[in-house]
Amino acid sequence: MTDITLLIVDDHPVVRDGLRGMFAAEGSGFRVLGEAPDGVRGVELALELDPDVVLMDLRMPGGGGVDAIAELTRRGARSRVLVLTTYDTDTDTLPAIEAGATGYLLKDAPREELFAAVRAAASGRTVLSPTVASRLVTAVRAPDSTLSAREGEILALVAKGTANRAIAAELFISEATVKTHLTHIYAKLGVKDRAAAVATGYDRGILGGS
Repeated sequence: MTDITLLIVDDHPVVRDGLRGMFAAEGSGFRVLGEAPDGVRGVELALELDPDVVLMDLRMPGGGGVDAIAELTRRGARSRVLVLTTYDTDTDTLPAIEAGATGYLLKDAPREELFAAVRAAASGRTVLSPTVASRLVTAVRAPDSTLSAREGEILALVAKGTANRAIAAELFISEATVKTHLTHIYAKLGVKDRAAAVATGYDRGILGGS
């Protein structure tokens, strides 16, 4: 049986080394083709090496996972992307799935669960950790006007007069992602611009004032 080929994208060397060692274990049926420290390099290597599965972290300096997933989708990459991260908030899970990720797993998953998820992703099946699946179902069934933690962070920076580019740099996300979050914030608060969002944020106590 042919080994499933992998690309590991994570900004922590110790995580990459650990995953490489795990998949290199004798008889595991996996082969790691390469690794990258950020999303930008991850996209380059995915297109160059054409792995079956890309294990993608989300929050990385120098290029986040969601932008990388979207770029691979745009470029028509054959590789399936399995997100492997410590973050399970709505602001991380939903954009990753929407960008084209095949699955979403948390880093505290047992070894056998990770192996099974990679096999499933390689065959094109969607894989979601129970926590993430529950969050997605809740988000679909009961969308509300509550700002997520990331949206709250962005609104607080907007209130300080921070420009989109500076917000993107501070939070290690793209400027396009900031704009997407702002669109969601405006919709949830029922406003049309930054000034109104800030005013409403203070009025509702979201920004720590009334």
